[in-house]
Amino acid sequence: MWQRYGMSIGGERYARGVTVDGRSSVTIALNRQCTAYDALAGVDDMTLGLGRVSFSVYADGVPLWRSSTVGGRDRAVPVHVNLTGHRTVRLVAQPHGHVFDRAVPVDWAESRFTCR
Repeated sequence: MWQRYGMSIGGERYARGVTVDGRSSVTIALNRQCTAYDALAGVDDMTLGLGRVSFSVYADGVPLWRSSTVGGRDRAVPVHVNLTGHRTVRLVAQPHGHVFDRAVPVDWAESRFTCR
């Protein structure tokens, strides 16, 4: 996981977020009561239009959200997940297509938790 300031998805610039590989799973333990997770997910423009992935969000092992397949140059997909009552969140990126898709950098831009 690479915390970044300044990234681009589908030609749109974002101020902050995290970048991971096209095949990744990041688990976050919520250390307080959180009500939501929001982000904009997509393939980073540094891939020059390559790569195809899908994104998923799980809470306490339960799937709560999944994108369709997102390709290089596609606009970011908005993510909003209700986390009320959950203790962990897992962000998953799954490659589709070419073996290169496993290593392509993908972003969870403007990634944020709403907590008390």
